[in-house]
Amino acid sequence: MSIRIITVGKKHESWVDGGIERYQKRLKTPFSIEWVLLPHSAREGSQARQEESGRILARLHDSDYVVLLDETGKNIDSPSLAGLLSTQFNNSKQVVMIIGGAYGVDTTVHARANMVWSLSRLVFPHQLVRLILTEQLYRAQEIAGGNPYHHE
Repeated sequence: MSIRIITVGKKHESWVDGGIERYQKRLKTPFSIEWVLLPHSAREGSQARQEESGRILARLHDSDYVVLLDETGKNIDSPSLAGLLSTQFNNSKQVVMIIGGAYGVDTTVHARANMVWSLSRLVFPHQLVRLILTEQLYRAQEIAGGNPYHHE
């Protein structure tokens, strides 16, 4: 089992690919990552949001623990993320993280999410969010393993 990350957009751009690869190589099951890249909608605005949200929901299972990344979500610290993921793994839950498209996701995806998580109140480019998320998953793995990665 690995963490499935569903994201709308193109493959990793070269300027983030090296960073993602750096952390992803260090991840071990169950913290390892499976990327699911869904194409952008050809539509715009709410129509794009609805179409992309439908594609995201089609990739989810009822038993998945879904974390939606959204700037309006809850801010948590790294030890809390490590604890949350460890709890879900201990409950044999498949963790799925969602990074929506340029127009975000619609209310159906928000309603399906078990948690809405904000990396920051700032808005970041989606490619950068992928890199930050990968680093945070590595950090969570190290904290959960009792390794001295996080400094209190």
